[in-house]
Amino acid sequence: MHPRARRLAVLAVPALAAAGVMLPAAHGAAATATGTATQSAAGPRPAVHEAADTATEQRTVKKFWTVARMEAAEPLDAPGAGDRHFAAAGSTTGSTPAEAPATASASASAARPATVAPTLSASTLSAAATSASTSAAAARVSSRTSGSSWTAGGTVAKTTGRVFFTVTAGSDAGRNASCSGTAVTSANKSVVITAGHCVKLNGAFHTNWVFVPGYDQGDRPNGTWPATTLLTTAQWNSGENMNYDVAAAVVAPQGGKSLTDVVGGQGVAFNQPRGQQTYAFGYPAGAPYDGSRLVYCGGRTFDDYLSSQDQGLSCGMTGGASGGPWFVRFDTRTGSGQLNSVNSFKYNFASYWMFGPYFGPEAEAVYNTAQKATLT
Repeated sequence: MHPRARRLAVLAVPALAAAGVMLPAAHGAAATATGTATQSAAGPRPAVHEAADTATEQRTVKKFWTVARMEAAEPLDAPGAGDRHFAAAGSTTGSTPAEAPATASASASAARPATVAPTLSASTLSAAATSASTSAAAARVSSRTSGSSWTAGGTVAKTTGRVFFTVTAGSDAGRNASCSGTAVTSANKSVVITAGHCVKLNGAFHTNWVFVPGYDQGDRPNGTWPATTLLTTAQWNSGENMNYDVAAAVVAPQGGKSLTDVVGGQGVAFNQPRGQQTYAFGYPAGAPYDGSRLVYCGGRTFDDYLSSQDQGLSCGMTGGASGGPWFVRFDTRTGSGQLNSVNSFKYNFASYWMFGPYFGPEAEAVYNTAQKATLT
């Protein structure tokens, strides 16, 4: 472990040397591996895992997540595991961000850029059109912050939520934990995007997986949505490669309605230029946060020059922020944007930086497979 690394209350991360999954590679390598943005027979193949895929199992999972269990879910103790930890780690920021490294070439991918437009529920559209307080709050939103409470409302306050699950493998097996996730536009109206380690860790998928959109100080205004299917990249599935720490969940309809019919959905963008103005969101639960509120960071991304192909952002979010969305072309007035990465990991010696995986063909394959999944 790095001499300055702190012991963290976190989900365990593999050591740098484990299976070679942490070795550095040229930026953009993943993005240029294929020349097309659509999944084909020869393209990336995500790992797919059945979760609560029957009505009985879904009822059991919802009943499991009492208010007390949700409040008790927290980042887990980790063994000494190298210089990196997941964004689910609990640690205070404790320092002022240094200047971010210069960004690499803006042309990060030879693959065709792809975007999916957001969808908004009728209630979301109505609120956006009539809420003067939301507009006033949005006008005060800063484009550069390292971790402030989001008070402007809008679509992001409904589509972003907390993810709860039970870890099934490793030293923390059997313990309940939380991450963050986002409801996105999809063909089946039921897809949540999050981080790979928020669905699978230490070689096993988590259980009791639910998404709680719009979580607010213990309230669940938009319901609790159990996952029927969990998906992640082949690279995360086989070796927990930090460059591909991306996942999706397909959630079961509730009360006869699909997820995005209730909360709306954010757009998703793949194979985009690096170094863009970005807004990151999540529900950090490690000090100085407590997981009760939506928090955001804003700034321009930079390439990780240390040991991954990820992008970085000055951000002090801590426990539970993993899987929270990164948006490009984010409109602070409406709270909508295009999801282009997720909170993934930090370096122990640089808690003021957050890193997220590049959304290339592998991430797009996860999304495409998830949106085609049959609902149960």
